[in-house]
Amino acid sequence: MKNVAVICGGYSGEYDISLRSADCVIDNLDRKKYNPFKIVIGLDGWFLWKDGKKYQLNRHDFTVKIKKEIIRFDVVYNIVHGTPGEDGKIQGYLDMLKIPYTSPNVLVSALTMDKYLSKMLCKANGIKVAKSVLLKESDAVVNIDEITDKLKLPFFVKPNHGGSSVATVKCYSKEQAVDAIENAFLHDKEVIVEQFIKGRELTCGVFSNNEGVQALPITEIIPHNDFFDYESKYEGKSDEITPAKFNKTLTKKIQDETKKIYALMNIQGLVRIDFILRGENLYFMEVNTIPGFSKASIVPQQIRAAGMKEKDVLGMLIEQAMNR
Repeated sequence: MKNVAVICGGYSGEYDISLRSADCVIDNLDRKKYNPFKIVIGLDGWFLWKDGKKYQLNRHDFTVKIKKEIIRFDVVYNIVHGTPGEDGKIQGYLDMLKIPYTSPNVLVSALTMDKYLSKMLCKANGIKVAKSVLLKESDAVVNIDEITDKLKLPFFVKPNHGGSSVATVKCYSKEQAVDAIENAFLHDKEVIVEQFIKGRELTCGVFSNNEGVQALPITEIIPHNDFFDYESKYEGKSDEITPAKFNKTLTKKIQDETKKIYALMNIQGLVRIDFILRGENLYFMEVNTIPGFSKASIVPQQIRAAGMKEKDVLGMLIEQAMNR
């Protein structure tokens, strides 16, 4: 039996969602092979939660002492959305301790967490992306007129390193944009202002196995709100069609593009890549390196639509991590 630390929580607005994902991961782990432990990372410390009690984790060696027993972990299943689980920080810490983990490595995590840089990499490799402007906290002046001339209203304002659409606003006026930018800077030192592309919202899970890179069935997202915001993602205010109703040619095109980005960025583990489809043109939006894994999340839907079981995929990811 391998001891699996399922780490969750974090320091971002995605804390509660991460806890829900962790519970689902633990519920779906094969108990004949794995002994899971829920490790919650928070501003008040790092703790192992067991039978309604909290036990302090020793961050010097990533162990937990319960009475006289020292619990050590063979592998980490990383399900921390946002910082420090999705931006490379926890990966660097685990690398130094030589503890294997399921998520992408330090470099890939830092790159994909940076929306602007990951878009620029894709653009340089012939992948279509929306026009965008990067704003920094150190900028002396934000010229909203210049931004509007370049991107045209409406456009999106979002934290450059954020997730789950926290502090993301679709702006219809310059006044709204100024307020949205100010609010986004409360969440991040960099803010991305991005062109609105009217089209169909798509997302595709992807991972590698013995047969190479495998793209899961595509999900089309039809939000009830103006876009795929926090409520749409986590409060049921969207229709998620899995598999999406596309012909074979278009389905292959989207899955091929998904696999291309996965290989281009040297990603490992299970991730989800988001797109906008306008006509025949596919625009890359972002990579979610720690996609949600709660009962309401998209990736588990895609796994089931592919005729696979969550238990088998999670086991495969853990074994890959330990063998890397």
